[in-house]
Amino acid sequence: MIKLGLTGSIGMGKSTVAKMFADEGIPVFDADAEVHKLQGPAGRVVAAIEARFPGTTGVGGVNRTALAEAVLGDDTAMKALEAIVHPAVGEERAAFLAEHAAAPVVIFDVPLLFETGGQRAMDKVVVVSAAPDVQRARTLQRPGMSEAKFDAILARQVPDAQKRAQADFVIPTDVSLEETRAHVRRVIACLAPGEGR
Repeated sequence: MIKLGLTGSIGMGKSTVAKMFADEGIPVFDADAEVHKLQGPAGRVVAAIEARFPGTTGVGGVNRTALAEAVLGDDTAMKALEAIVHPAVGEERAAFLAEHAAAPVVIFDVPLLFETGGQRAMDKVVVVSAAPDVQRARTLQRPGMSEAKFDAILARQVPDAQKRAQADFVIPTDVSLEETRAHVRRVIACLAPGEGR
């Protein structure tokens, strides 16, 4: 099995690319989706987050805006949150691997792959990238996003150029969807059994 890490900074189009891999039949572990599930209604980390960050949860699970305000710009708080969330995500990842043990390739869609050192657990890494102006425009269209919040998130992420330099594959998303899909298919072709190994 080839473990392929899929990453990219905020607003780069990583979710779109992950869906393209899934459409090609590659099992995708979406770390963000797992975090949403773990922090959602009756999610198994909600009580621990409320205990550490009082007032950041409710009947719907974690209030992501309140939690972001509690941790953004505060390294100690961020580390405390990661200590709650990362082990739970690790357990979900192990279950995913067990479920797809026969798959020749699996994808781990991890936004902070380089930031957390997760690339060391991968066989290959794909970085999704777009021009800075495209990235900024996409991100600022998100609900609740501001220039200040965008800049704070970017400051915590490894710069795009550095990610691309460390990648085995770079997939552009500031081109047509058809071109992006063609790049996805080329990556899959490179990883086919007997090729590119």
